[in-house]
Amino acid sequence: MKIVILDGHTINPGDLDWNALEAIGDLTVYDATSPEQALERVGDAEILMTSKCPITKAFMEQCPNLKYVGSTATGYNNIDVAAAKELGIAVTYIPAYSTDAVAQHTIALMLELCNNVALHNESVKKGEWTDCKYFCYWKEPIMLLAGRSLGIVGYGQIGQKVGEIAKALGMTINVYSRDRKAAMRSDFLTLHCPLTTENAGFVNREFLNEMKEGSVLINTARGALINEQDLADALRSGHLKAAALDVLAQEPAAADNPLLSLPNCLITPHMAWAPKEMRQIIGQTLADNLNSFLSGGTNNRVDL
Repeated sequence: MKIVILDGHTINPGDLDWNALEAIGDLTVYDATSPEQALERVGDAEILMTSKCPITKAFMEQCPNLKYVGSTATGYNNIDVAAAKELGIAVTYIPAYSTDAVAQHTIALMLELCNNVALHNESVKKGEWTDCKYFCYWKEPIMLLAGRSLGIVGYGQIGQKVGEIAKALGMTINVYSRDRKAAMRSDFLTLHCPLTTENAGFVNREFLNEMKEGSVLINTARGALINEQDLADALRSGHLKAAALDVLAQEPAAADNPLLSLPNCLITPHMAWAPKEMRQIIGQTLADNLNSFLSGGTNNRVDL
């Protein structure tokens, strides 16, 4: 049995192994694959795994041996699930593996905005503390999270975990689905909802104008939830104090993205999910899903 992974590098850049999948069949792993390369690389394989390549009906129709498409992530919007079902191709995904990691990164972004750890480390290394006549200083105001409010849009496992940690830090939690007004008037607003055709770009000028003056927007969910030009305008005007993003609408980031040049927009490269422990879960779940399929099971099937 031939198994092809089209974009394996992000899951395993060399610090893990593929033993669980290699035990099932003849495994070929490509670090990354463009849409133009995908068809040739899949060839006559029965099993395909990917997170980014678009798997359309036309694509699947050109892969006569294909029986199974496994998303290597929680999201599977790149796969035409309805067409796969029509063609008798099973589709699976990796559920809720990164809750702790994404929640941790969300809080890390908040803390960085409040304490400016990187800025002050750089200052000390440049000798500014050595040359200072006082025992301490700060280059930017320090913001205390205790006593402030956090609005959470998307109160699934990740949103709830973020709320749990924020509450332990002394914050008040406002859940968007329960009290939209309170969430929108929070000091911080964090996105943890899935991307759908209905909510793409819903964080737009109108939405941002409803947010509290001087508040902070955080997004560790999906970049396309935000209209990035509208966010850039809100940051430039000062209506929002800052934003912290782990995701952008186009990834890798486009050179002309209006957010890249803004000093009050903190951006990390879609890394919230990626601790080694999380990536180990992905590798094992890929094998578990495939073994279930081969034995007639329906583990993490999305096409039923």
